Amino acid sequence: REAVVSTQSTGPIVIEPSADHKATLIFLHGLGDTGHGWSDAMYGELSMDTFKYILPTAPSIPVPLNMGMKMPAWYDIFTLSEFDKEDEAGIKRSVKYVHDLIDSEVSKGTPSESIFVGGFSQGGAIALYSGLACQKKLGGVIALSCYLPLRNAFPSSCTLNKDTPILMCHGSSDPVVQFRFGQMSSILINGFNPTIKFKTYPGLTHGACAEEFRDIKQFMTEHSPK
Repeated sequence: REAVVSTQSTGPIVIEPSADHKATLIFLHGLGDTGHGWSDAMYGELSMDTFKYILPTAPSIPVPLNMGMKMPAWYDIFTLSEFDKEDEAGIKRSVKYVHDLIDSEVSKGTPSESIFVGGFSQGGAIALYSGLACQKKLGGVIALSCYLPLRNAFPSSCTLNKDTPILMCHGSSDPVVQFRFGQMSSILINGFNPTIKFKTYPGLTHGACAEEFRDIKQFMTEHSPK
């Protein structure tokens, strides 16, 4: 696939479509990664010539979970055992950033219904919250190896995306974000958005696999403008 890549020191990587632009995927990386970490997948397994891909990089902050080391993070993480203590301010700051990216795309002429938000791990958590709470109707949400943060904000925070397609994917052997957290989030979301699909990948740890990429691409194809 040929595409134009534009990047700034603080801005997202942008992969322009190689055919008529019909949809946009905003995809958020996991803890300690950057937008570059997922660019190969957007050129390869998830490449669709009518899609524009926006791959932002989170700001670097000290992360308590990793002994205070600075690394790209969408919010602070204190523990991976239970998510009772959450960085609400950090989560909402990142959600606003995603909503600003969506608004920017809409201002350039892309209908909000043609915009997908997705992410992996911590990025997936932000994508899930951002998609559900967005005040514009979206095309779909792709949430990989993650959970719904600030779950007590739902269902009241979900108004316009109660039937927006959602794909959650999780490895059954994930040692980082436990499988049960993803499963519990999907059950919670199903209570107010029954379109959600939760896909399990037996034996997969905290990562992605070929079958998962095929499912994601099928989801994007099914729900993008024809």
